[in-house]
Amino acid sequence: MAEITHPTIQDGWFREISPMWPGQAMTLKVNSIVHHEKSKYQDVLIFESSDYGMVLVLDNVIQATERDEFAYQEMITHLAMMAHPSPKKVLVIGGGDGGVLREVVKHECVEEATLCDIDEAVIRLSKKYLPGMSVGFQHPNVKVHVGDGFKFLDDYKETFDVIITDSSDPEGPAESLFQKPYFELLHGALRKGGIITTQAENPWLHMKMIADLKKSIGTVFPVAEYGWTTIPTYPSGQIGFMVCCKDGKVNVKKPVRSWSKAEEDKLCKYYSKEIHEACFVLPKFAEKALR
Repeated sequence: MAEITHPTIQDGWFREISPMWPGQAMTLKVNSIVHHEKSKYQDVLIFESSDYGMVLVLDNVIQATERDEFAYQEMITHLAMMAHPSPKKVLVIGGGDGGVLREVVKHECVEEATLCDIDEAVIRLSKKYLPGMSVGFQHPNVKVHVGDGFKFLDDYKETFDVIITDSSDPEGPAESLFQKPYFELLHGALRKGGIITTQAENPWLHMKMIADLKKSIGTVFPVAEYGWTTIPTYPSGQIGFMVCCKDGKVNVKKPVRSWSKAEEDKLCKYYSKEIHEACFVLPKFAEKALR
């Protein structure tokens, strides 16, 4: 069998270089390239790194590594789930690696968790190579739909308690997931008091984009707050989320439900009740930009 090669990997190092973060790059030492294919929608690469375990790369951008993925998956999930008093029906848009599903089904109140991802290749390959994340697919309350999240939402009105958009960056297949019509569909698909979280980029790199996004979402949702998490292998080591609610009286910055300390120790590696509240405290430059 011919050795697998990829243009982002040279001399044993993966290089993530993108115009979305000009003048900087992320590099990881590669033990071996495990899989590469061009799906209908994107370039899919999986390699084993020397220190971060298996790494999933879409269109030359790191999506998840086994070492730090929990910092993202837990926060994008539990910020919405814990701000809702009783999330029974949950929808995940994107998230084909299964990591968000894994976190969603930790909540015993969930009766149905649906995942809609446009690319079957991500689901298929994550099940094969990323078992720690794709374990979410095995839960009996999980349903999977392969298709466009935009079109999927159009068929549902006032159906879900929580919707989580686990998207890649706003280029290529995920571009429409950062625009106002998408958030209008999210709003319509939520039940009364429903909450969304969505991936919302990095304040060091994309502050204007985040400010514009918050302003746009604010015309659809009466509550729209920006929080963040640290994660070493994402650009500048940080990623943010917009957390929004249909009910203008809800304070998403404070969880209305929480696990005990023992439960947090068992279920989480990053999220806690204290982290939930702290993640909405922003550095002054970001706080000023989002006023």
